[in-house]
Amino acid sequence: MITKPSKNLARKKRHAHVRRAITGTPERPRLNVFRSSKHIYAQLIDDVNGVTLASASSLDKELALENGGNKEAAKAVGELVAKRAVENGHKVVVFDRGGYVYHGRVQTLADAAREAGLQF
Repeated sequence: MITKPSKNLARKKRHAHVRRAITGTPERPRLNVFRSSKHIYAQLIDDVNGVTLASASSLDKELALENGGNKEAAKAVGELVAKRAVENGHKVVVFDRGGYVYHGRVQTLADAAREAGLQF
């Protein structure tokens, strides 16, 4: 019998490999991205204290999106998480793409966060 390898398992393996090198500190938190087929989520995480400093998703009432799984939603989430981060005093972050390819929605979110004031 032929077994097909799981794409999510491969993504988690890539993410674990990247996470060995990337950690978020209170001065430079980690901007983590999770994308599902219907929505996209982003959070600023301080790994030293284990605290989420800011977060945004396509499910936020503030955004009121019709479709949370497209590039427009990713752009809105990137802008919102950057706005919340700057309000909390975090301008410099390290980007964690979550094992996803830096393309499409992940790239759009990162570009929108950069335009809204985050540096990475």
